[in-house]
Amino acid sequence: MPANNRAILWQFGLLMLVVPLQYYLTQRNPMSPTERSYSVQRLVSSLSVMKDNMLSIKTWQKWYFECVDYITTTVKNLSSQGSATSSNQAKYTDTDDDEDDEGESPAIEVMKLKDPQGYFAGSPEPRTPRPSNVKYRVGQVIRHKKYGYRGVIIGWDPVAKAPKEWLDRMHPKDKQHWSSIPNYSVLVDTRDRTSPQTTYVVEENIEIVSNTKVIHPEIDNYFEHFDGTRYLARPFLKKLYPHDQ
Repeated sequence: MPANNRAILWQFGLLMLVVPLQYYLTQRNPMSPTERSYSVQRLVSSLSVMKDNMLSIKTWQKWYFECVDYITTTVKNLSSQGSATSSNQAKYTDTDDDEDDEGESPAIEVMKLKDPQGYFAGSPEPRTPRPSNVKYRVGQVIRHKKYGYRGVIIGWDPVAKAPKEWLDRMHPKDKQHWSSIPNYSVLVDTRDRTSPQTTYVVEENIEIVSNTKVIHPEIDNYFEHFDGTRYLARPFLKKLYPHDQ
């Protein structure tokens, strides 16, 4: 319908409404002609304002876009909060408070899923009793004798536990005995190797370093803090290596 026709219909409807309202006002509250005229003018003015606010297409469009913007912003905020919460829970999943009713740490369950074969000191089975041939302990800071990089021990196997093809490639023919002695999983200091790495080092290539902290993005997943000489393991790691600390 053309805008002019809508305006005419609105004005006509307004006039039709004023007549009964005027009669109602005169019967309910007797007043002088001047007061009655003033009341009617105020009523008409109020109705006009209501028309502009409630029946205008622009008003409804503005309200619609405001609602859409509010809903979109709310959903984004809720998504961000959910991500942050999930991120924090994943980071601290190995604390005492996260242990389940059976006393198993979720961090150990992750290890089972990550490497079901338990290669590279990844077995979730506790190392107890501690074999007498294992010289070094979880949390000790080391230096690789050949390559010179520093790191911290996060696990060990009394004998090498890795895929055969890996052992054949990494252990030279004149070093076949490496597969029969302790091997250690080590977080490598990113100051020595810029890309974060975890290595599996035979005991013969390890020497202990004193009063040295290691920088690695995953170090807080395994240790609570550095006491000046070594790193103190988180609860799940203590359960795996109960005699190391």
